Amino acid sequence: MIGKSLNRRTFLRGAAGAAIGLPFLEAMRPAFGAAAKSGTAAPVRMAFTYVPNGIIMNNWTPAAEGAGFEITPILEPIAAYKNKSLLMTGLSQVNGRALGDGPGDHARAASTFLTGVHPRKTAGADIKVGISADQVAAQAIGARTRFASLELGIEHGRIVGNCDSGYSCAYSNSISWRTESLPNPPEVNPRLVFERLFGNADFSEPADVRARRERQRKSILDYVREDAASLQGTLGSSDRRKLDEYLTSVREIEKRIQMAEQSTTQTVQPDFEKPNGIPVEFTDHVRLMFDLMVVAFQTDATRVATFMMGREGSNQTYRSIGVPDAHHGISHHKGDVEKIEKLAKINRHHMEQYAYFLGRLASIKEGDGTLLDNCMLVYGSGLADGNRHTHHDLPLLFTGSGQGAFQTGRHIKYASETPLTNLFLAMLDRMGVKAETLGDSKGRLNYLTDL
Repeated sequence: MIGKSLNRRTFLRGAAGAAIGLPFLEAMRPAFGAAAKSGTAAPVRMAFTYVPNGIIMNNWTPAAEGAGFEITPILEPIAAYKNKSLLMTGLSQVNGRALGDGPGDHARAASTFLTGVHPRKTAGADIKVGISADQVAAQAIGARTRFASLELGIEHGRIVGNCDSGYSCAYSNSISWRTESLPNPPEVNPRLVFERLFGNADFSEPADVRARRERQRKSILDYVREDAASLQGTLGSSDRRKLDEYLTSVREIEKRIQMAEQSTTQTVQPDFEKPNGIPVEFTDHVRLMFDLMVVAFQTDATRVATFMMGREGSNQTYRSIGVPDAHHGISHHKGDVEKIEKLAKINRHHMEQYAYFLGRLASIKEGDGTLLDNCMLVYGSGLADGNRHTHHDLPLLFTGSGQGAFQTGRHIKYASETPLTNLFLAMLDRMGVKAETLGDSKGRLNYLTDL
């Protein structure tokens, strides 16, 4: 493992087959050869965060275009990252509309979000939509990392049966589609994600080994302590500090998972049950999943991820912010001012969690910038107005520049009905993935690189 330079795929290894990937270290630069000469050896990552039931658009959309746009009430939590973001107005998913199929906008909103394809209306096994943007990238570059992609969520959802007016539950509960008929259901249990990221060298740690470690309350770090100490002795001061910070963050995530597993209090909410081991509080759960995504990117375990902050049509409640009502129920507010105010609170609460994610990425130095600088992140929903189920002028926030490829710090208004998939084609280009079309795309999105 030790030599003149470290390979990017180096692991700390230990007893019971434990293996922990490393973050990008200065000692890894020479291992990248020609890539290091460009000034950065870090890869570009892409992630999509989905929020359900639409947004109160009056509290989302700024009036001004360009660099001088104001921070609206919902966007206020990410004000510190305004200059690293692009707010996009006018993008649409026309295939989320009924198009003769009648009700079912929630199922269509989620299933079209990354595919741009109208789903077949069925509650049976003959589901069909399209390959999602994340999976186009995963299939092209996934062999370069341990995992082709990572799919996360916070609500368990069925993938069979009828969940929305004759549409299969698979449509509402997944935004990632490996094939046109095979969804990638998101993993909601932090322990299972952690074990996937920090399993043994061949990533198949036996269940009895995991169970024994958990009974003994031993940390994954206990198993790699000797290897970590050996590596620390070969690194420069900057890399030693970075490695120590990384291992500390891994242990902190592990402790939070253990605390959730030890908790016996589970809150039962309308249409929402939390399995054992999943944090009771929404904020704790979401931030834990975001931290796991950060670690996955930091160690180059994957370069592609999706996160559903709620399944489409979610009835999650938010008592901690004074909203005990079911989310989907109050999204059909019919102009009721009190319900609109509650929805705006939920929208802002979601954005506060996303701001936490951006802050974690921005705090990690990588190459000549930060982990955030080396990402392309999309936050949004497949519905704009949840009350009317509109699929045009969708709420879309793009953050990170993909290593300077996109000029951020602006609000761009596109012509109405511009396909959202045009943005995804541009992102795929930056990932080095050449796709001629995606769903209903009509070319690459303009103005992303313009000042």
